[in-house]
Amino acid sequence: MSITPVRKVPTGIPGFDAMAHGGLPEGRTTLVAGSAGSAKTLFASQYLAGGITEFDQSGVFVTFEETPLDLRRNLISLGWDVEAWEQAGKWRFVDASPDPEHELTLAGSWDFGALMARITRAVEAVGATRVVVDSLGAVFSEFSDGGRVRRELRRLVRALRDLDVTSVMTVERTTEYGDVSRWGVEEFVAEDVVLLRNILEDEAARRTMQILKFRGTTHRKGEFPFAIINDRGIVALPLADSALTSLRSRADRIDSGNDVLDDMCGGGPFRDSISLVSGATGTGKTLTVTEFMKGGARNGERCLLFAFEESRAQLIRNARGWGVDYEQMERDGLLRIVAAYPETASLEEHLVAVTDAVRDFDPQRFALDSLSALERASTPRGFRHFVIGITSMLKERQVTGLYTATTPSLTGGASVTESHISTLTDAIILLRYVEIHGEVKRAISVLKMRGSAHDRDIREITIDGTGMHIGEALRNISGVLAGAPRQLGPDEVEVIGTSA
Repeated sequence: MSITPVRKVPTGIPGFDAMAHGGLPEGRTTLVAGSAGSAKTLFASQYLAGGITEFDQSGVFVTFEETPLDLRRNLISLGWDVEAWEQAGKWRFVDASPDPEHELTLAGSWDFGALMARITRAVEAVGATRVVVDSLGAVFSEFSDGGRVRRELRRLVRALRDLDVTSVMTVERTTEYGDVSRWGVEEFVAEDVVLLRNILEDEAARRTMQILKFRGTTHRKGEFPFAIINDRGIVALPLADSALTSLRSRADRIDSGNDVLDDMCGGGPFRDSISLVSGATGTGKTLTVTEFMKGGARNGERCLLFAFEESRAQLIRNARGWGVDYEQMERDGLLRIVAAYPETASLEEHLVAVTDAVRDFDPQRFALDSLSALERASTPRGFRHFVIGITSMLKERQVTGLYTATTPSLTGGASVTESHISTLTDAIILLRYVEIHGEVKRAISVLKMRGSAHDRDIREITIDGTGMHIGEALRNISGVLAGAPRQLGPDEVEVIGTSA
């Protein structure tokens, strides 16, 4: 007898099939475990909905907890008309939920024989290839003989395999990083386990999923964020390592919108590079973004700007003050502005919004102003996942990216954001206030330019109604980067790193 590799069944859950290297193992039962509110029932429902809408495959939903009526009401909000699918013979409920009007009492031995007969009839009636059992915790709550329940559930799993269906069973966990399930049921469906988490850290929520194991087949390792989108359901974001595995890299450079800055960067940013502009408030970060957008429009490139600190009206007004007409760029189809406060959604939802906008508008340039605003509304781990996700997507599509970050003090110093993502960016541009002879001035320097030589001078900048003007290097001055400049004596030589 020849042995064939394990085949996969696509779930239709955006992003999950990429994590699963194709979907759920065919003909087996996958245990989906998570704490209360981790989206187990949604995952299971979306698995059936995806089968119907994307692959014309019918499904059976066995519910031990919510009634079919409640499930229909909950799922219609996602645009899934379960009742219509039932009428079309694509979806069938097997209702094993408790009846509150009739108290269940057990006497003598019992088994799932009658339930399995109902499931078999439902599978045959609609020609189902997908089955969901939600939730096993409700079964243990109803029946006190835990050992008997485990034996019967083991029989149920074997019977589902005999029906040649690919199944999902949900079960509750008590902790996010503890045992797989509260009831110890994983021993009989341990071939395939998916964990969903809803973590609250520092008053910020973060949803993640992890494929714990797929026996005999491959999958992405690690924990990945996901979001719940109102009209789409679960959207997984398996982007955490693709940036490093990108095979394409371009040597051509682009116009940043400021000719002198291009010279400082060795000829301009690379086409597929990501640059970070770091500085205190008012040093010119948003202006740098504006000139970056202007440079794109000047070359007929589509530009996408995500703003998390200023409204669209403010951005248009400020750009006009620097001689850049954002509204005309929009009319020409060369600019799209998306403005939102970070607190209006989770970081995972913002990542989905950015991803959707990039795929829809297909820009050549992308700017995000600012990362620091998003970082304040998230956890460190969630924030890093967000930046990795955007960066990997932009590099895969060869979109030139520009991020901004705000330093914690007016006199400069390392940005917290900068320290978290500096290794992910190809270039870092520093903007600083400096006090020289009793006068506050602005300065710019290129700290990093991966793959290219760059200007190492610290230069003075001025801002007026025509934009940013980069002047000569600040000579005979030490300590600019440390925020404590001083005039050097005729015999002194500045050594970077000792001026602080």
